[in-house]
Formats: sequence, structure tokens, C-alpha cells
Amino acid sequence: MTKKPQKILIVDDHPVVLEGLKNALQKEPDFEVVGTAHDGLKAIEMVDSLRPDIVIMDNSMPHLEGLEATEQIKNKFNETRIVMYSMFSDKELVYALFQAGISGFVLKGRPMSEMILALKSVAAGGTFYSEAIGMNLRQYLSENRSGDPDREEHIIERLSSREREVFLLLADGVPVKKIAQRLFISPKTVDTHKYNIMDKLNVATVAQLTKIAVREKLIKL
Repeated sequence: MTKKPQKILIVDDHPVVLEGLKNALQKEPDFEVVGTAHDGLKAIEMVDSLRPDIVIMDNSMPHLEGLEATEQIKNKFNETRIVMYSMFSDKELVYALFQAGISGFVLKGRPMSEMILALKSVAAGGTFYSEAIGMNLRQYLSENRSGDPDREEHIIERLSSREREVFLLLADGVPVKKIAQRLFISPKTVDTHKYNIMDKLNVATVAQLTKIAVREKLIKL
């Protein structure tokens, strides 16, 4: 059975950026651009009506910026994945977006092939961050590690040895089917471990698992 292409909504207040992304994605059979928006408020409306799989989101926009739009979208439509596409990469913004639940962040100015790679990774259930973004996030988490009230010294000890293996692979962006192949277990068993892990760590998304793994320095972005 042919896999359906991922539905993509592009949100940016620059027409040139919108057209560039749209034209590039139209050449990719794995993706279908279902709409475009010029500001955060319109983005929320279109997510409600179009239910895209992935939103490519700029941050600096009129009416409602990308961070606020991301927070509202994730609160209402948590299954929608968001890839930020911005030229702004300061540590505080990157961390705030990470906390809001983005699945990826591609810096504007990077080759379009990097955006395609990010979308494919996110579509497969993983995450993707441009190298500079990942570096800034790691630095912020390292600088603020001791003051994080949510941090638990031995949080991973709640997991069995097999659950830890699955946890690290999920957090590193490895799809369920590939985890199953790597660990010689069925995808259904991986899913069972996944939900047990999320329950034990009190999280609801793979992005939150990634946050824990990065914070505990178990993986690198």
C-alpha cells in the first residue's frame, strides 16, 4: 500500500520564503503542501481546518509570533509536529521553543536539503536541529542544569534495562520500526515499551523524551 504524503502547512510572513519552500516541497513525493499562512493567528486557524501533519513555522511574524503560535497549536493539536524555520537562534528563544514542543529547528540560510532532511526525520517520529541550534540548546541546558526545578537526579532508574534501550533510541529520533529491527523485537513490543516509558517518566510526546535525554546528557542533538 502506498504511503500517504505528509501534509505540510508553511507559515512565514515573507512571500519569497513561502514560495521557495512550497516549490522545493512540491518536488518531494513524501510531502504535500496543503496551505500557507502569513502570521501566527492565521496559522492556528489553518491547523484547525486543515489538520496538517507538520507545520513549518517562522518566529518573527505580525499579530502572533511563532513561539506563541506554537504554544497554542501544541495545546490544542498536540499531534501536530512543528519545525521552526528562523534566522534567530539565541539560546533563550531556542529553549523556549524546545519547551513549547517543537520537533525541529532549521536555520534560515541553510541549504534546502537540510529542511528536507528535517521534515523526513520529524515525519518518521524523530527530531532535527541545525548544528548551531543544537549547540545553543545544549549550552543553555548545561548552564541552567543545576537550577532546573523539574530535574530528577535518578529519573532514568525508573526504567528497566530494555526500556532504557528503547528510551535512548526514541529520544535520538530512531523510528519505531528501526528500533524493532535493531533490538530484534516486534514494533508492537516497541510501542508497548514506549507507552510504559512515557507513563513512568510522566511525559506525553517523544519530544519530551528527547528533552529529558538531552538534559541528562544521555544524547547529543
